[in-house]
Amino acid sequence: MTREELKREVIRLKKEKNVLLLAHYYQEDDIQDVADFVGDSYGLSMEAAKTDKDTILFCGVHFMAETAKILNPTKKVLLPDLEAGCSLSDNCTYDDFKAFKERYPDHVVVMYINCSAAVKTISDYIVTSSNAEKIVNSIPKDKKIIFAPDRNLGRWVQKVTGREMVMWDGSCVVHEAFAMEKMMKLMNQYPEAELIAHPESTEDVLKLADFVGSTAKMLNYVKSSPKNTFIIATEAGILYKMKESSPEKILIPAPVEEENTCACSLCAYQRVNTLQKVYDTLVNETPEIFLEEEVMDKARVAIERMIEITESVNV
Repeated sequence: MTREELKREVIRLKKEKNVLLLAHYYQEDDIQDVADFVGDSYGLSMEAAKTDKDTILFCGVHFMAETAKILNPTKKVLLPDLEAGCSLSDNCTYDDFKAFKERYPDHVVVMYINCSAAVKTISDYIVTSSNAEKIVNSIPKDKKIIFAPDRNLGRWVQKVTGREMVMWDGSCVVHEAFAMEKMMKLMNQYPEAELIAHPESTEDVLKLADFVGSTAKMLNYVKSSPKNTFIIATEAGILYKMKESSPEKILIPAPVEEENTCACSLCAYQRVNTLQKVYDTLVNETPEIFLEEEVMDKARVAIERMIEITESVNV
């Protein structure tokens, strides 16, 4: 089938089988086109939590599909490719983090959502880049904090909240890839441009940034800003929605050290999913996410705490 035929079939099948198709901003353009909802980790979690559909097809990475399953334990949750992992999650295993946590018995754990369901079971608070500041500010000042698994996001949260935190030493391969020398040249080439960056980026990038925020906040910033030119320091998939919502603006992906097809930062994990795999998954209703009930019950506590604090107007 052609690409357009595949899209039509995906749209037909998801309606026929009562499937909610969720896609992260970092998915390829064709997948975003056929999704019912495109968003960041928090937005996708909220859509998963409230759906009345029988099945959730999650076009993202493994930990995201696990989160959807935790919030919907009786529903079928599908992921186009079970190999769609995450460098942050892969480098923070349950056993390693449990041993790390045991070194700080008087600390609470603030865990970025980019982690496995097993790691979520030994976490006190789950956060995303869009709500980490609010959640950390809600924690009583007398509580000591471990932040994991992204040290860059942790340092940024520490800076904006003033809270001291013990950091797990992990990082996102996508947001570590930006080349500072090339970035400076690009900023000199476009002196009128604003640099906007995801808080998973390195400290050097964040110091240069005119705005720091989650993917959803970056999208809204570009849309509402009176500025016309932006250098975007996050995974280049976000540019698709940015161009849709702000077609008149000039959007430049931040450069990376190693050249690839677009000289921009692409997440190999997210790009494992393809439109063909989305179609195959709808036809076969596999691969499916399976988690033990005990794991889901324990992990759900920290996730629901995140939602409760984030949705509160008083915190």
